[in-house]
Amino acid sequence: MLFSSSGGAAISDSELKTLSELLYALDSNKASPFELEIDTQARVSDSQTSSRKDLSPRPLFSYLDSSLFSKPTFAAFLALLDNYQRYTGQTERFSSAQLAEQDTFLREAISNTEIGQELYTFFHSKGFYSSEAEFIYDLKMMWFGLYSRNNNAKDSSGFEHIFAGEVKNGKVSGFHSWIQFYRLEKKGLMNYYSHSFDGPWTTFPDILGMQFNWDGYFKQVGSAIIGSSPEFDFALYSLCYIARPGK
Repeated sequence: MLFSSSGGAAISDSELKTLSELLYALDSNKASPFELEIDTQARVSDSQTSSRKDLSPRPLFSYLDSSLFSKPTFAAFLALLDNYQRYTGQTERFSSAQLAEQDTFLREAISNTEIGQELYTFFHSKGFYSSEAEFIYDLKMMWFGLYSRNNNAKDSSGFEHIFAGEVKNGKVSGFHSWIQFYRLEKKGLMNYYSHSFDGPWTTFPDILGMQFNWDGYFKQVGSAIIGSSPEFDFALYSLCYIARPGK
């Protein structure tokens, strides 16, 4: 099938698949089995994901080489995660330092990685963007621009929803970052219950569908790409959003 977003040439499903696989292959900052170990423990069926039972006595993450988080994209990503209030309906406000952290992450993830440059080159070749600066500005508006999820407050953004996670109507919403999961688990704020999906790969990155409790709030199925770099997640989600808006 062919799709076209405003201002760019049509992008086929085949092109999306090819570029996604290339981005995966280019993820040189992903965790190796020597840098990251997980303990998936209990697996449940789809019909059991709503049980809210803690079937895994140990944490999900059993080992992480701390040097992984010192890499520039990881460090820039981590700096963003404490910039948000998790409850919808509460207006988000950013200091000048926090706005600068957004720019730092975009620079590190897009301008300073092969993954980011490959993504820009693809969209540039399709006529979506005339310059890298235009592309980065669009990404900033796309990911960090605020909108309302509750009470007409500017309480959410793409980055907060997908990566940091939110609480809406008493439940965890979004939250698809293994880095955020690890960070909160180390702080004692995340309780891993079980998983309902693990695959399709046998090494990192890999996809895990999890049931968990985030400091009092439950997530029935939260999926994350485990062990991937921030730039890979950011590029893959951006690719899907730009190429298939509304899908």
